[in-house]
Amino acid sequence: MPTVVPVRIRRVYDPPVPQDGARILVDRLWPRGVSKADAHLDAWPKAVTPSTELRRWFHGPDGTFAEFRSRYEAELEAPEAAAALEQLRRSAADGQITLLTAAKEPEHSHAAVLQELLNEAPTLSA
Repeated sequence: MPTVVPVRIRRVYDPPVPQDGARILVDRLWPRGVSKADAHLDAWPKAVTPSTELRRWFHGPDGTFAEFRSRYEAELEAPEAAAALEQLRRSAADGQITLLTAAKEPEHSHAAVLQELLNEAPTLSA
């Protein structure tokens, strides 16, 4: 049985390290102050990012992380998002991946939700 390597999260502003494996940006908007060359990205699957409406709600006065998680997981069930999430699962099964985000607190962001889903969910057969 192959060893499963946990999916990592890092800020896109952190310099790349060999342990990153495949570097995948999971933000809908390009991060400020980072050039595409400096980001060293392998993928940018915008379909797995939260909708603009959900992001605005979460960063507004009524947004809680628990409710955000619930709403975001519901968005990930849409066909395009589900297919992109499955591709991330396959990538994670092939080797180390690191989810990159510009969030100041990655542990309280959509990247943490994705990380949890990818670390817990088995890869579906092709």
